[in-house]
Amino acid sequence: MPEGPEIRRAADAIANVLENHTIDVVRFGLPRLRNKAGLLQGHKVIRIETRGKALLTHFDNGYSIYSHNQLYGLWEVVKGHSLPKTNRSMRLLLQTAQHSAILYSASDISLWHTDALGEHPFLAKIGPDIMNPALHWRDIASRLTASPWCGRTLGTLYLDQAFLAGNGNYLRSEILHAAGLHPLLRPAQLKRGQIGKLARATLELSRRSYETGGTTLSPRLFRSLKRQQINPSRRRFYVFGRAGRNCYHCGRPITRLQLANRRLYICASCQATS
Repeated sequence: MPEGPEIRRAADAIANVLENHTIDVVRFGLPRLRNKAGLLQGHKVIRIETRGKALLTHFDNGYSIYSHNQLYGLWEVVKGHSLPKTNRSMRLLLQTAQHSAILYSASDISLWHTDALGEHPFLAKIGPDIMNPALHWRDIASRLTASPWCGRTLGTLYLDQAFLAGNGNYLRSEILHAAGLHPLLRPAQLKRGQIGKLARATLELSRRSYETGGTTLSPRLFRSLKRQQINPSRRRFYVFGRAGRNCYHCGRPITRLQLANRRLYICASCQATS
């Protein structure tokens, strides 16, 4: 499933061709929404917003489209009106005079009055968006030490969208590794310095992934691995997907765990339980 950085990058691409432009063609692929297209056609998109893994397309007439990519959803932006050849099902099409933005495969799509979005079942319960530029590491540190979060294991907490929206499976592994913390630890067990390190790592790695298109490695390490001609698929992450390979920090093998029904990767040496 795409995580916060990927959704924000998709939103940027969509915003680049839709924001402040009139939408000439609106087409919903889901039968329950097909009669709603007329409410949006001929109106301008004023803003593309993300909240965690949800994307909101706001129109100048007070309507907004809510969409969530879920596991298989994919946005594509193309110049002109000739749509890509694909076996995917088109769920939403928005066309200006010059561009097309198409959402494929997703089914969690709905139309809302913009001022009622706070009542959406998902949006009403999610926490701060990790891609919100106004989010500070101190905000995350404060949440980590507050009830109901401080008693949860980090491995489950860092998948909970009510804690932080936009976090997902690869970010969970990468952030906990960067902070040197085992996923079974709880915030209540951590020292103040560990809380601060975890909060900073949360922002640093999610924003680095956004900026690089899905790489969490430090620029220096990435360049070093590139010079060694390491396969691109193996120079994206510190631990995620690297079971059995050596940790870049201590050289010991990375371990794969199963936690909250999702795979998780750690270095048992760098991420001790105490």
